Amino acid sequence: MINPRGLRARIRVIPLLEVVAAVAFVLVPAFHSGFATDFAGRLIVLGLLALSFDLAWGYTGILSFGQALFFGAGGYAAALVATRLDVTSVFLALPISVVAGAVFSFAAALLLLMGKRPPTVIFVALGTLAGSFAAETLAAGWNAIGAANGIPSVPYLTIHGAQLRGVPFYYVILGLAAVIYIGSRLLVRSQLGLVLAGIRQQEARLLYLGYSIQRVKALVFVFSGAIAGLSGALFVFHAGYASPEILGVLLSTKTVFYVFFGGVGALIGSIYGVAIVEICGNILSQAYPNVWPVLLGAILLLVVMFRPSGLIGLVVPLAERVGSFGGRDGNGKGPRENAQAGR
Repeated sequence: MINPRGLRARIRVIPLLEVVAAVAFVLVPAFHSGFATDFAGRLIVLGLLALSFDLAWGYTGILSFGQALFFGAGGYAAALVATRLDVTSVFLALPISVVAGAVFSFAAALLLLMGKRPPTVIFVALGTLAGSFAAETLAAGWNAIGAANGIPSVPYLTIHGAQLRGVPFYYVILGLAAVIYIGSRLLVRSQLGLVLAGIRQQEARLLYLGYSIQRVKALVFVFSGAIAGLSGALFVFHAGYASPEILGVLLSTKTVFYVFFGGVGALIGSIYGVAIVEICGNILSQAYPNVWPVLLGAILLLVVMFRPSGLIGLVVPLAERVGSFGGRDGNGKGPRENAQAGR
């Protein structure tokens, strides 16, 4: 019997972190310069990319070391339709990029996830990494899409014929990111989220219960690829160009570090990971222009080594992590502790 006095009242840290991040991003244009607004827009776009990786790895165990492949696919799709077909409407260009990211991730899922046997983590990681490297190499040598020079002078995104630039475009990015974040939050806390939690913790048991694990993984993988495609399009319209680097291994690796630094398995950790890494990199590059990559890499390595749960683990208890379900009994133990004690 549950003893009500044994239940500990806990402060919900994740909603607090979400509110702090939302307020900070909303107020950036009001209190800072145009450069700060552009920089914050870049953080939001990269935050969406990191969130897409966290959905794949943090919730389904898919170590996608080629998340930039879907990011770049969406970015190139948006750049091509904007420059070649003069399609810049937010209601057309962005959905095209979402479809591009979903199509590429679906193809990767068919090759890597939907085999006769469940794939290993290393197989998926190397497969997605190879895909990202191949896509970057192909784009760098394909003259039809600009080769190594990429696609420059991408026009502004428009809405009903009006160009979106500066602060209005920033708030469009922020609004889309908020919708995607809330949707992802609802997803991982839904019944499907329970299945994802089971996949992450006891995949063999779910297989025994009859769940099609590979199909569930493929579904979430395609969803994460669609988000990455959208973020790639927003990046291209924000930066004004598309280049082979947005498809490549370097960006894919940075995405992994963003999430591991901020915290895996908690969506808000991806946002904070991007913000902290990019802000620290900007500060260190100005203070130590010759050695700042080494310093930033050392900081990331120390955090990953000594805090595997990421910085989010410093303030968010395990029970509150997204994907941890169920209450605690009178002894203060949750489902995971009770399950382990019963073995």
